[in-house]
Amino acid sequence: MTLPEIVSRDEWLAARLELLEREKAAMRTQDAVTESRRALPMVRIDEEYTFDGPAGAVRLVDLFEGRSQLIVYHFMWNNAAARARGAQASDEGCASCSFTIDSVGRLDHLHATGTTFALVSRAPLAEIEPFRARMGWTIPWYSSAGSDFNFDFHVTNDESVAPVEFNYKNEETLARSPKTAFVTKGDGQAISVFVRDGDTVFHTYTTYGRGTEFLMSTYQLLDLTPMPRPRYVNEWPYHDTYGRETSSSCHCEPA
Repeated sequence: MTLPEIVSRDEWLAARLELLEREKAAMRTQDAVTESRRALPMVRIDEEYTFDGPAGAVRLVDLFEGRSQLIVYHFMWNNAAARARGAQASDEGCASCSFTIDSVGRLDHLHATGTTFALVSRAPLAEIEPFRARMGWTIPWYSSAGSDFNFDFHVTNDESVAPVEFNYKNEETLARSPKTAFVTKGDGQAISVFVRDGDTVFHTYTTYGRGTEFLMSTYQLLDLTPMPRPRYVNEWPYHDTYGRETSSSCHCEPA
């Protein structure tokens, strides 16, 4: 373990003030990016997607639960990814996505602003429900199995179903990029945002890979400390396996 350099309080203060200016500049840049994100145009969703939920079949507009905005976390499922790769399936959700959802707190504040947060996976609901109970989550979770939802939003790639695309890059571009070439088939993680006007739903935003990292509060806290992040994004174990860690079969983007 390498510790930071030991200096006087005055030297530390000078270095801290220099960093503070950089932090403020980064915040101003982030504020500008946020405003640009809010100003993005939107696309009307004409496809009649059907999801399987605890109460039965529901439409995309039903996922809003009556609110005006919907944030969907596309939760990778090891079964879906394994089957896409021709490998043996698993009955667990992605460990990296689980690490992310562990960081999501109470949803009351989102609900108070007219916003719903929900999970969608390509696994059958019968596989999702036992895992959700095991993890202790109460976040609404729906199955998109049997629909084109994952493929249309490019969180699942299978060239036999739809052209390969990940993070707005086509298969040819991905093939030249060693960082993301490994996700050209199977599931990925992402966040998509929708708004509605009555029963009409519009898509406003989707981010992939590390674009979802802001949800990982463990990383945000660790980034305040002098020690580097101890793991890549796809190496965190399930929270109930510490002391008997198992490897994840997720194929998430580490950088």
